[in-house]
Amino acid sequence: MSRTQSRPGLLVAGIVALTAAVVALSGCSDGTASSQPATDPDLPAAQNLLKDSSTAMGGIKTAKFLITADGTIAGLALKRAEGVLTKEGNAQGTAQVEQMGTTTDLNFTIVGQTMYLKGPTGDYQQLPLALAASVYDPSAILDPERGIAKVLSTATDGKTEASESVDGQATFRVGAKFPAENLSKIIPGVTGSVPGKVWIAKNNTRVLKATFDLPGTGDAKGGTVTVTFTEFDAAVTITPPK
Repeated sequence: MSRTQSRPGLLVAGIVALTAAVVALSGCSDGTASSQPATDPDLPAAQNLLKDSSTAMGGIKTAKFLITADGTIAGLALKRAEGVLTKEGNAQGTAQVEQMGTTTDLNFTIVGQTMYLKGPTGDYQQLPLALAASVYDPSAILDPERGIAKVLSTATDGKTEASESVDGQATFRVGAKFPAENLSKIIPGVTGSVPGKVWIAKNNTRVLKATFDLPGTGDAKGGTVTVTFTEFDAAVTITPPK
């Protein structure tokens, strides 16, 4: 297979995997949140937390991410994706997708307007990023006007639910609804108002974890997409694979 050719199934699977890998949004730690009693008698207002977190996430230049999808979600073959991404839209990592009951592992690199995608066998396929633009725009994830920062700033019905620890870091857990108009930039295909939760670090208001509950459609019963982030603003160099 030439570097400019792709099997339709592999291309679609790779694009979908990368699409979720944003949400990926979104920013943060890869551990499990453990509930702890809130120390403050009154938790801070959710809208203030979301606003401050939007500002903080809008300034992030690089981040390491992990995305997992549980359940059966219409149009989303992703099971797991992890890697690094930059504010400019470059990204590199691995994804695991499910096609017709079979799990496929993929390697991906995105540099500028080019996507490099590699399946379990064969060489990398070089694809114009424009082919995936309607489904996945990697530059949106850390873009202050389109990515996670925008998702946070437009959330509604926010409620600060608890004080919790995520991998040893103190956070506030905030529940809210996220309009599809903005969330769809990082999770394509969502509609309506999507319920979710974000864990916001107390010391710097960065999002350490986010979950989004996606409803069932047709035969797909729905599920949850979880995004976590670490290593904010670490030095990252992403180059085309050789």
